[in-house]
Amino acid sequence: MAKTVRWLAVLAAALLCCAPAWARVEVRLWTLLNGGDGARMRALVDGFNASQQDVEVVSTTLKWGEPFYTKLITASAVGAGPDVATIHLSRIANLAGGGVLRPIAADELAQAGLQERDFYPRQQAQARYQNALYAVPLDLHMLVLYYNKTLAGQAGLLDAEGRLRPIDGIDALTQAFAQVRERTGARGMTMESAQSSYAVWRLWLSMLAQQHVPLVAGNRFAFGSAGVDALATISRWFAQGYASRGLDYAGSTSQFIGGRAGFMLNGVWEVPTLEAARRNNTLGFDYGIVPLPRLYGDAAAWADSHGFAIPANGKRSPSPEKVRAVLRFVAYAERHALTWAEGGHVPAYRPVAESAAVRALEPNASYANAVADVVYDPPAWYAGAAGPMQFIASKFLPAALSGQLTPVQALDMFASEAARLLAKPAPRY
Repeated sequence: MAKTVRWLAVLAAALLCCAPAWARVEVRLWTLLNGGDGARMRALVDGFNASQQDVEVVSTTLKWGEPFYTKLITASAVGAGPDVATIHLSRIANLAGGGVLRPIAADELAQAGLQERDFYPRQQAQARYQNALYAVPLDLHMLVLYYNKTLAGQAGLLDAEGRLRPIDGIDALTQAFAQVRERTGARGMTMESAQSSYAVWRLWLSMLAQQHVPLVAGNRFAFGSAGVDALATISRWFAQGYASRGLDYAGSTSQFIGGRAGFMLNGVWEVPTLEAARRNNTLGFDYGIVPLPRLYGDAAAWADSHGFAIPANGKRSPSPEKVRAVLRFVAYAERHALTWAEGGHVPAYRPVAESAAVRALEPNASYANAVADVVYDPPAWYAGAAGPMQFIASKFLPAALSGQLTPVQALDMFASEAARLLAKPAPRY
């Protein structure tokens, strides 16, 4: 009997020794985030993988824009997509309506310790399509106004505390640009304006929203004279020499960082670049940020948001175990979004966005309240980040800034080509 017991003990030990370790659930993440955003997403992935032993996220970075969305749509349609993807919430109508994404149920969120009310209302609503949730919002990134405190001070635009005096209305903003130009010799402002630029689209949509004028109504363009006047205003800033014509994105940001422009119209994603220059003592001036000024009656400003979405992957629907693993990672990323906020973004997850650490973060605190005033691209299949409507707008609207087309001509050509999008039924992939 004793020999039998010893033999069984030896066999059990051998089996235990040779048994494979408990396999971690692998979660494949596709992301279009690069640069500073890409580095922060990698930090979140690495932090999550190191924090536990059950799930391993393997991240792949693809080219930003339409190449990413084309590959995501194609891969999901044939069942070869990732387990989770970072997307722009402005693409929800296209991706969810096209069958690319799988809805996320409330009880699945709850298992990960998340609830929809944890997120800001506009971002939560933007993540929904036809009464179902298709993404978990990560952030908000909006159009803002950067200013060079040295040049603005020389132009008499700062208060006693060194902050930009309030700017209210088109005339006031134009006058601020003029004062920088006249008193310092620098450009009044900088903004990308080369062919294929998106900045004018974002600013133009903001100006429409501030006038409560829709871009599209009843499958027809509805911007009318308000849209022409807004584009004409932007064009005059370039025609009058307040801004340099024809600069691409890198050229416009370099002009501001080099101290050659008093203001810069850009998104909050340039905060890391400026902060790095400040830390390295290469910036040469102090800067500030304010929300996009009220140019009309409203304070609306264009914005977009990143979010996490689960591809439908055709008939290869993810298992409950895989969904739990995905949302466990998503919950970790949301709770550690201070890392993401350091990239200039406003976290969409309110417990972090409203924490003392994020509220104290500078320069974010100077524009964080603009979360209540943001507007997105129209909720249509053709709209959103790097979508077909933005592409068409980038062909024609910048030509009004360079003087190649009048604002009327640019908008007529844009509307004429983009009208085919309004007439087409939404695709099902």
